[in-house]
Amino acid sequence: MGTKEFQCGGHESALLDCSSASERNTCSPGTAVSLTCSEPDEVRLVGGESRCAGDLELKHQGGEWRPVGGLYSLWTLKAAGVLCRDLDCGSAVSVEERESSWRSVWRISSACVQSGSALRECAGSASSSSTVNLTCSEPDEVRLEGGESRCAGDLELKHQGEWRPVGGSNSLWTLKTAGVACRELDCGSAVSVGQRIESPGRSVWGISFDCVQSGSALRECAGSGSSDDILNLTCSDLLFQPNISVSSSTYGVSGVQQQGFQVFRGSTFTISCSIQPQYPGGSFQLNFTSINSANKYYSEPAVNHSAHFLFPSAEPAHQGSYSCVYHLFVFSHNFSSESRLLSVSVTDPGPFIIRAVVLLLTLLLVTVGLYFYCKATRGRRPSRLEDIELDYEDIEPVYDNLDIPAEEEGAPGAE
Repeated sequence: MGTKEFQCGGHESALLDCSSASERNTCSPGTAVSLTCSEPDEVRLVGGESRCAGDLELKHQGGEWRPVGGLYSLWTLKAAGVLCRDLDCGSAVSVEERESSWRSVWRISSACVQSGSALRECAGSASSSSTVNLTCSEPDEVRLEGGESRCAGDLELKHQGEWRPVGGSNSLWTLKTAGVACRELDCGSAVSVGQRIESPGRSVWGISFDCVQSGSALRECAGSGSSDDILNLTCSDLLFQPNISVSSSTYGVSGVQQQGFQVFRGSTFTISCSIQPQYPGGSFQLNFTSINSANKYYSEPAVNHSAHFLFPSAEPAHQGSYSCVYHLFVFSHNFSSESRLLSVSVTDPGPFIIRAVVLLLTLLLVTVGLYFYCKATRGRRPSRLEDIELDYEDIEPVYDNLDIPAEEEGAPGAE
């Protein structure tokens, strides 16, 4: 519990960090009031790859941090989702129990949590050999809004649960410092930094540049402020990566999974470049690198977001590595994006032809040999009647050697 005295109508009350009031008095402006609040919930995820993943720990009863035991509770994604939202980490992705040594834990009633109660109100002391490990979706805390791509626009930051634009009036916003935001967005590096004039005195997040340069995340370096200037940012990874594929007049292949490709000397082959529809226009440059020759470049305009480079007759000089580079001028800047490398080798069809002829002749000889063998075997096979006669001859001597009793010789019908 904490007790605070302040003046009614003042601004100090906004700074109180309390989760619920246990004692409240009404007052009129200008008079003093005493307010007693409960301590705020303190929950964290530790040992994970981010602040929104790890073992669940709770600070409770005298300020003691303990892990939350998983042995006595029925943790579901729904119950775990309450904690993710309290941590400002979106929704629950996974929840599991992790085995460890026996230790003191906080036992949590999941039914209590789902009823809407605070986590500390659902906790009790216990010991367990398992703890709750939680992974939340971790929503974006940095974004670029108003641009034609997620890698361009006004820089906005989610801090203390509130989205605001980032003030851009500070002259310390250089390409280097703006690159921190681009990297957090997985958008490469910063290409341009500008300011956009907004309505006077708009609420923004101000950024401490010493904090940013020390390696901290943007949200850890933010503070509340107001500004007329909003930071506008364009990052380098504005474009998707192009695709490269190849086909030949001899036979076609799939370029999506392909890392290398063989073409016969003298055959026609085509290298195709394409990119997902994002912006109109642009052009493709096909880069060619070979050990035996200088680098070469072929250019074609992008038509329906693709271009095709035809090679009428494959020669050893065409053997090497190829890549597609997509060029586009947008937002008053030149952008480019390069595909993976594709290896092409040119081979002489002679050995393949000889091998194919030998294979065909071998198959022909085997077929003819099998035909004559079957015919000869069928000619020497005895008929079914001969088989029966042979069987009878084999049986008759056996019948002659049978001992027949004398009384049977005179039996009726023996004559």
